Amino acid sequence: MKSSFFLANRKSLASTLDGGLVVLSANSQMQRGNDAAFAFEQESNFWYLCGIEESDWWLIVDGTRGKSWLVAPEVDSVHQTFEGSLPHDEALKISGANDVISRDDALKLLRELAKKHSVVYTLGEHPQKDHFSFVENPAQKKLTAVLERTFSAVQDCRRELAQLRAIKQPEEIAAMKKAIRLTTQAFTFVKEKLPELKYEYEVEAEFDYYFKQHGASHAYDPIVAHGKHACTLHYAKNDAKLKKNTLLLMDIGARYGGYSADVTRTHALGTPTRRQVEIHAAVEQAHREIVQLLKPGLTISSYHAKVEDSMKRVLVRIGLLKDLQDEATYRMYFPHAISHGLGIDTHDPLGAPEVFLEGMVLTVEPGIYIPKEGIGVRIEDDILITKTGHDNLSGRLSTGL
Repeated sequence: MKSSFFLANRKSLASTLDGGLVVLSANSQMQRGNDAAFAFEQESNFWYLCGIEESDWWLIVDGTRGKSWLVAPEVDSVHQTFEGSLPHDEALKISGANDVISRDDALKLLRELAKKHSVVYTLGEHPQKDHFSFVENPAQKKLTAVLERTFSAVQDCRRELAQLRAIKQPEEIAAMKKAIRLTTQAFTFVKEKLPELKYEYEVEAEFDYYFKQHGASHAYDPIVAHGKHACTLHYAKNDAKLKKNTLLLMDIGARYGGYSADVTRTHALGTPTRRQVEIHAAVEQAHREIVQLLKPGLTISSYHAKVEDSMKRVLVRIGLLKDLQDEATYRMYFPHAISHGLGIDTHDPLGAPEVFLEGMVLTVEPGIYIPKEGIGVRIEDDILITKTGHDNLSGRLSTGL
């Protein structure tokens, strides 16, 4: 992305907040082992506003003055030798910010800005934090504590950022199309190799190879689940031996240019049984019906009602559901959401809209999971809402089996 992209995003946010003051933090690195860190991944809102990929930087945006500052972390000589740091001139080139300042100068600047801005905007608590099974990155909370000591009021701008990010700009769509194209090409590449692969991790390794060969990485931990493992929705071990006459579910997405793909296909290992074909056909029918619903102006509530109707009808057809009002049984076989936003994050925010809007990108991923039969099938595509309907960005890939 060019610096003009990040500059325009900052201007859009400042306009949304009526010229308010925004201060965000990059993520910190997180411990992996005794004295080593995990590979770094940036906080997506911070990246969206400045493009910096390094840890512990801050961004200050004064919407009233139309100025922005990057705040560089202190890097001692030891860490500089082992890990290096981002040169200030490079940071300015990437971000289009007005200046790079030290942490001490930033604290002085914030005290000055507090005389003109009684309110400062930053990222509040994540709305889904109570459902997390992991420890949140501490960087933003540390910054919030600093802001609370300096300003009269600290307000969350997560929703405003989500609404901006929900409508993808042309350069974002171009990056996503590239990530999705690499992903579908990788699926085709791996499918041809399936007969000679013996373990789930060998399947994963083929995707690794293809992505790295083309300058991409995994957008999320890949799911390579055969047989009953496919009934564990976020199965991530990918270490079992592949067995013939089972189904293999692969949920994989490339990240390219900062943007994610998210595609799922289910293939038969060997000749599929009649029951496996029946389940896959049911998911395929629901998938086709649901994708056709998508267009600008469709209300979210109507979408979910029609999704439920499609999924329940196919479950009745294959003998898993008898009563259309039986929600417990319905959710037993289809326990997850049908869609989520897609973009910088694999689960990108859509800003809690009432209707679908042109420029949104989301997944459609119906699935049926039958643990007692050792069958799990999911088909997932990435859909762009267009002016007149939709564009299935991953639709050229065969639906599987």
